[in-house]
Amino acid sequence: MDSKLHTHIISKLFLVLLVINFVGCKSVKNVVLNNDINTSLTTKQIIKEHYKKDPQFKTLQSRVKVEFAQGENSQSYSVNLRVEKNKTIWLSATLGIVRVKITPLKVQFYNKLDNTYFDGNFSIINSLFGTELDFKNVQNILLGNAIYGLKDGKYNHAIYEDSFVLSPKRQRALFEIFYLLNPKNFKMNSQQFSQPEARRMLQIDYKKYQEIDSKLIPQFLKIIVLERDEETTLKMEFKSVTMNTDLRFPFRIPQGFKEIMIK
Repeated sequence: MDSKLHTHIISKLFLVLLVINFVGCKSVKNVVLNNDINTSLTTKQIIKEHYKKDPQFKTLQSRVKVEFAQGENSQSYSVNLRVEKNKTIWLSATLGIVRVKITPLKVQFYNKLDNTYFDGNFSIINSLFGTELDFKNVQNILLGNAIYGLKDGKYNHAIYEDSFVLSPKRQRALFEIFYLLNPKNFKMNSQQFSQPEARRMLQIDYKKYQEIDSKLIPQFLKIIVLERDEETTLKMEFKSVTMNTDLRFPFRIPQGFKEIMIK
């Protein structure tokens, strides 16, 4: 594979974890009654139950099987994920060939396959995708929490198939949001965002959760990004999850590597 193309794929593999801009699912506005769903719950109660399920931990570690596809190109990776809640997200491919470190202030990664690195703050990522984004958003994706936080605005709810669907009472014309919550555990079934005029969409589907130390953590996660005619898919399977162990987050950009400039 061409080295520049490989660099682009590696970069997008990890940066797609940071993309929070995009898939309006207007059909969710249709109300469908489901006998297994408690229809007496108010929107406020649903949101409260969702926040109760936010897993509380100091640190989390997992092996993650990652499958990435863009057009005719596809890659599979085994990644070590470490999280210090609200402080650090760290990913390292086998033998540290590719390593990523995300903090509330900075996004960094390097790639030993072609001796390149990126070192920037979230304003660079925001300019790339045209939306506000921070560390908390990224962490929420990994934990199955509402990306932008449901306490930040007023929401309506409806029932669509097997989910509670929350959407802002006033959808912004240029940016639509839908949260689909599981009515049994109140974790996310799907998070969907769209920028219709820009033809950008993002859908994050949580296929299955696992219980670790009485806390629900995603087990299978699928991210679909559409931008105009280009589709990028990222599948993640979280294995061997452990919590509250002592973890290190080593990161040092090797000397002589070339900086990747993202305009």
